[in-house]
Amino acid sequence: MIVVGVDGSANAEAALEIAAAEARLRGESLRVVAAWEVPPTVYGGGFAPVDTDVFDSFRDRARGVAGEAAKTAAEKAPDVQCEVVVEEGDAASVLLDQAKDAALIVVGTRGLGGFKSFLLGSVSQKVVHHAPCPVLVVPAVEAD
Repeated sequence: MIVVGVDGSANAEAALEIAAAEARLRGESLRVVAAWEVPPTVYGGGFAPVDTDVFDSFRDRARGVAGEAAKTAAEKAPDVQCEVVVEEGDAASVLLDQAKDAALIVVGTRGLGGFKSFLLGSVSQKVVHHAPCPVLVVPAVEAD
């Protein structure tokens, strides 16, 4: 199985296309993983309760991103079995947990987070350092 992380960014879309192609070439299934969490800034730095609608909106967005990614994967590699996982938690930890039995993890260099000056994003860097299998990091997509 090949695991790919998606977050709706152009870099994640590029990683998805490569992951689907790798799954087809290797005869592997594809696990599309979208992680979500409510950022601390929503809490205002304190312990204020957050309305359940906030959690629902983050989870629903991740489900939408994962669903669109699965559709794209089916178009790119219709013969590849695709599984979708949407899980609460930081992206790197969720990806690593979902890749325990993977042959390959595919991630983009940068997703929707900031710090564009970093060569690798924080998620891809953590995945590279802690993965239980080979990792393919797809270079950043240049903006038109």
